[in-house]
Amino acid sequence: MANNLQSIKSRFGIVGTSHLLDAALETAVRVAPTDLTVLIIGESGVGKEVFSKIIHSLSARKHSEFIAINCGAIPEGTINSELFGHEKGSFTGAVSDRKGYFETVNGGTIFLDEISEMPLDTQAYLLRVLESGEFIRVGASKVLKTDVRVIAATNVDLQERVRKGKFREDLYYRLSTVPIKVPSLQDRRDDIPVLFRKFAYDFAEKYRMQSIRLDERAEQVLQNYRWPGNVRELKNVAEQLSVLSEERLVTAEALLRTMPQLFARNLPVPSQGNGFSATHGGDFQERDLLYKVLFDMKNDLNDLKTMFFELVKSNNLRMPDLSTMRQLPSSYPTISYPQGNDRDEPAAIYQPLDQERVTPIIIESGRISGASAYDKSDIEDAPLAMDEIEKEAIKRALAKYKGRRKEAAEELKISERTLYRKIKQYDL
Repeated sequence: MANNLQSIKSRFGIVGTSHLLDAALETAVRVAPTDLTVLIIGESGVGKEVFSKIIHSLSARKHSEFIAINCGAIPEGTINSELFGHEKGSFTGAVSDRKGYFETVNGGTIFLDEISEMPLDTQAYLLRVLESGEFIRVGASKVLKTDVRVIAATNVDLQERVRKGKFREDLYYRLSTVPIKVPSLQDRRDDIPVLFRKFAYDFAEKYRMQSIRLDERAEQVLQNYRWPGNVRELKNVAEQLSVLSEERLVTAEALLRTMPQLFARNLPVPSQGNGFSATHGGDFQERDLLYKVLFDMKNDLNDLKTMFFELVKSNNLRMPDLSTMRQLPSSYPTISYPQGNDRDEPAAIYQPLDQERVTPIIIESGRISGASAYDKSDIEDAPLAMDEIEKEAIKRALAKYKGRRKEAAEELKISERTLYRKIKQYDL
C-alpha cells in the first residue's frame, strides 16, 4: 500500500508525509473500485477536488466523463435545470429542450462541491437519483434513468445544518456512506516546508528565475501561521514571494516586510468533534474575539499591578512580610511578590521590614487603611460571563470607531457579518 500511495501522490502532485493525509488517501483508494457514494470533508483549499479525481481515475468509470459542479456557484432558480435538464417552455428563457448533467454524464462521475449550499427542493431530487437512479426534467412528466456515481464535498458541518433544518437528514446519511476527512494544513505542519519548496520550484520554472529558499526562522514563521486558506493560500504565498523577493534566500525579516499577516498570533483553539475549522461557521472568529478580550484583561491586570507598586513607591511605603499576615481564606487567590528588581524599581520596595510585624496595607478609594478595614471587607468571587466579556469588547470597539462596523470588525479580528450578528444578538 505504501508504494501504491507514493505513486498516487506523484501522479496527482500530492506532497506530504502526514499520517492523516495517508489515511485519507488509503480510504480513497479502497473505495474507488466500488460505486459507493463518497462524502469528502475538509476546509476550503485542502484539495477535496483532487481526491474526487483520484477516486474517479481508480474506478471502473475512469474512461467515462467526470464533471465537477460547485453547488454554491449556481443560482437557486436554475440549479434544477442545470442538474436535471428542462423542457422547452417550462420557464421564461427555456427556448429549447436541454439535458442536465445527470443525463449527459451518464455512466461517469459527478463531483458536487459545497453540497451544503444546495437548495432543499434540489436535495429531494438528488436523493431520488441516489436511491433509484431516476429523475425528471424541469417542466416534464417523463421519468428518466441515469447511472452516475456521486461524490460530494463540504467545508461545513452538515450535521449542524441538519439540526438547523437546512439540510435533509436522509440525504446526509445517503451521501456519507463513506466519509473521507482531508486534513487541514495546520494539522500537517511538518509538510509546510516541503510544500513550499515544491511550489517555489514550480514558479521558478514558470517565471524562469532562480527558486527562492526559506531560512530556518522563516520556515518556523510559516509553520506557526494558521493558514485559513490551507494549501491554496500557501501556494499563493509562494508565488508572491517568488516574484516580489529581491533575495533568493527569504528571511523572517523579509517575510515581515512583505507579508506581515503571516506573523498573526496563532491562538490555541480546541478543534470541534467533527474536525472542521470553525472559520467558516463563525465559531473560530468568536473564539478569537474571546481570546483577544482575555489578553486585554491580562494587560489591564498588569497595568493595575504597576499602578499599585507606583502608589506604594510614591507614598514611601514598603511591601509587608507575607509571613506576618494572617491566613487568607482558601477561596481568595494568593499573590507572590517578586524578590528583586524586575520592574525597574528599587529592590527595597519588595523587602520586608526587619523583624517587625507589619500591618497589611490596603489602598481603598484613595486612602490607606489598616487591618481593621481589611477585616471588614467582603471578598466575593463573581466571574464575568463570557457573553458579557464578548459584549463589552464589541461595545468598546464600536465606541472607538464611532459605530463604523468595518473598522470595529478589523479591530476584533472577526468578519463584518459575525459582528452584525453579534450586534443583533446583544441588542447593541
